[in-house]
Amino acid sequence: MSGTQSQATASSLQICRIMRPDDANIVGNVHGGTILKMIEEAGCIIGTRHCNTQPGDRCAAQLARVERTDFLYPMFIGEVAHVSAEITYASKHSVEVQVHVMSENILTGATKMTNRAALWYVPFSLEDVDNVTEVPPIKYASPGQEEEGKKRYEAQKMERLETKERNGELLIPVSAPEPYTVGFSQSSLIHLVGPSDCTLHGFVHGGVTMKLMDEVAGIVAARHCKTNIVTASVDAINFHRKIMKGCVVTVSGRATFASNKSMEIEVFVDADPLIEAEKGKYRAVTAFFTYISLDKQGKPLSIPPMKLEGDEEQRRFEDGKMRYLQNKAKRLADKERQQ
Repeated sequence: MSGTQSQATASSLQICRIMRPDDANIVGNVHGGTILKMIEEAGCIIGTRHCNTQPGDRCAAQLARVERTDFLYPMFIGEVAHVSAEITYASKHSVEVQVHVMSENILTGATKMTNRAALWYVPFSLEDVDNVTEVPPIKYASPGQEEEGKKRYEAQKMERLETKERNGELLIPVSAPEPYTVGFSQSSLIHLVGPSDCTLHGFVHGGVTMKLMDEVAGIVAARHCKTNIVTASVDAINFHRKIMKGCVVTVSGRATFASNKSMEIEVFVDADPLIEAEKGKYRAVTAFFTYISLDKQGKPLSIPPMKLEGDEEQRRFEDGKMRYLQNKAKRLADKERQQ
């Protein structure tokens, strides 16, 4: 196979699989975490494949960031998920992968777009896990396409640095909390990282982490709403540090904002390296998930108002409201552009 053919093969990918009962909640909606995991698997495959199209150290692509991901339509048990991935930008040490998810009803043949996502990967050498290898260049359809990709790269790089500086808070347990307070619905999950969770490097797959985060966020939303809840969107997920095999991870979630029809949940992942305990516990991943509440017919329900306690909860609520309004304005602007 020629170098040109090899690079073309490496730049796009499609995978598919049928959704089974263990992929979904009790009413048949496929978990957002299941879809996020499939998205990341496709991104990891295409990112690793592309980064190994040139001579030199063999490497594996490690997830660094997932841009905001909207869940446009629900997916159900028995439908087939078609996940398409394409490399759209490459910097010297990172690669952007655009992923689209389509659902197919194999009884009727009906298809619909359920998700769009953009992921950023960094290639690490298999021989030296701390060594970031160089990314092979890609061919762009036009100079403008490369310039737009560079703008996205610079924007996500700046936001990752800002987010890293903000993180460090811990979830404090609350005794006998009142319903609809932050303390009442906040939740944590503890998971021991095993070999099946990890990449060739022995680091946790980004998709495994995102699935755990979605599970915790879903518990928070269900505790607050006491109804069927589904993932509506995920704001940018930032992977600040790698999580090694053998770590104990604590995934924590708390409600930060609720509008009439949706609620925002902050989720963070802390890793505790048991074998190398001297390294200490650290914050590895952070994100904001948005959920909506549905009745038995799948129609949206109102979200119960949050009961805020203290200045800190009020500050987080106002910050969440600002993100909600910004995302709402962006959705409206995108809709107008498409018309």
